[in-house]
Amino acid sequence: MSMVEPPDRYNQQWVAQVRPSAWINPEPKGRYHLLVVGAGPSGLMSAAIAAALGARVALVERHLMGGDCLNVGCVPSKALIAAARSWRSAADSSWSFGGPRIERLGDFGAVMGRVRRLRAELSEADSAARFRDLGVDVFLGEGRFAGPDRLTVQGRTIRFWRAIIATGARPAVPQVPGLETCGYLTNETIFTLTQLPRRLVILGSGPVGCEMAQAFAPLGAEVTLLSELDRILPREDPDASRVVERAMARDGVRLLHRCRALQVESRGGERVVQVQSEGQHREIAGDEILIAVGRTPNLEDLGLEDARVDLGPHGIAVNDRWRTSNARIFAIGDCCSPHQFTHAADAQARQVIGNALFFGLGGGRASRLIMPWVTYTSPEIAHVGMYEHEATQRGTRVHTLTLPLQGVDRAVLDGQSEGFLRVHLRRGTDHILGATLVAQHAGEMIGEIAVAMRAGVGLGTIAATIHPYPTQAEVFRRAGDAWRKTRLTPAAKRLLAWFFRTVR
Repeated sequence: MSMVEPPDRYNQQWVAQVRPSAWINPEPKGRYHLLVVGAGPSGLMSAAIAAALGARVALVERHLMGGDCLNVGCVPSKALIAAARSWRSAADSSWSFGGPRIERLGDFGAVMGRVRRLRAELSEADSAARFRDLGVDVFLGEGRFAGPDRLTVQGRTIRFWRAIIATGARPAVPQVPGLETCGYLTNETIFTLTQLPRRLVILGSGPVGCEMAQAFAPLGAEVTLLSELDRILPREDPDASRVVERAMARDGVRLLHRCRALQVESRGGERVVQVQSEGQHREIAGDEILIAVGRTPNLEDLGLEDARVDLGPHGIAVNDRWRTSNARIFAIGDCCSPHQFTHAADAQARQVIGNALFFGLGGGRASRLIMPWVTYTSPEIAHVGMYEHEATQRGTRVHTLTLPLQGVDRAVLDGQSEGFLRVHLRRGTDHILGATLVAQHAGEMIGEIAVAMRAGVGLGTIAATIHPYPTQAEVFRRAGDAWRKTRLTPAAKRLLAWFFRTVR
């Protein structure tokens, strides 16, 4: 496993939890109430809930317990981002706050050592031993369906009443000539680094590419980000993307738009990417190349045809209750969902158990999920619900309010006033359709809007809620106040003027 580098004590502790070398698979116990294929966030949550309810559960994992989130995703990436933000704050301290001047770079090796240590410490919660102790039969090895109600792993056949496929996804790699020969990094290998690349070229300007660009630049790397489109983070509000682009430029990230990689070659110990950028041919040299162009569902060698499971636009085809074309089998997580987030996988697992084991009682529908997400750039972009163009496409009339953070005292005092809150309302009401927040701690704040949408609470109720002063979350109350002002129509103003003329 190439990602298990370097072989230090932290990685040894980590692997001992998520892929113990001495693990002995149990003998299958008759027919299981539930088979879970894939031990990432959605699979682990499904197995834990079902076992707690008393079901007989088998869990199959062919690689590492914990999936991408623990091993090569959320945990290591956010640990790295935290270090980068600390370094950035230290460098900014002198000119922003009169703090001490930083004269030299820090220790990148220590940063990555901390990443590995934290991953090892957190790995116990996802360990094979823990799930065995929860009453789950854990099978490590390649699993393949041998029919619509059975799966084989390491020479053993597991029969099931219901199954959940939760095999996740992996980085997509573009077909660029020379790329395989020259070598590259993905999110699965970048956290093995122990030395800082002097020059890092990133292909892809989605969340992973942008987050890693803003992580490595403050740590001292010369970062070039290649975007095929005319802006970064194309899924997000264009104004939000522009705020992050300006912040990336301040961090020293070199950004090329409308840029297509044509070829990669090794030249004198460096990797050179031949690109077409805005009609011009250019060469971009780097010491490492990071591929961050999207993800591909992990569906190979699963025997889906034998399981009678059909594919769809996002991987496995599922209905609104996560059921596949085989009525016995369900699928959740990155292998079938357009929402490829750990918290989405967790929510889907909580929905699917009732659908799979209790004939829909207590289960949930995919269409009823209110899904927030966060891109952990600096500042962060958080979103929940619909964008204005999505609501308009559905025939919904929209009223949009935008509140700049320059009007929020705490954001100004913290030196974090570049950003905004944008709320989309059903026109003529305070009903929230969606919202985008660009702020340094947007991920910690967007939950207030998500709760309001889940509870059917309008912006007027948020305005009537006392928010502590000074906090950045006060921007939500300000949005509510802005909505209230729209209620003061000319007719209402005339009525009030008449009232106050008559009152003595």
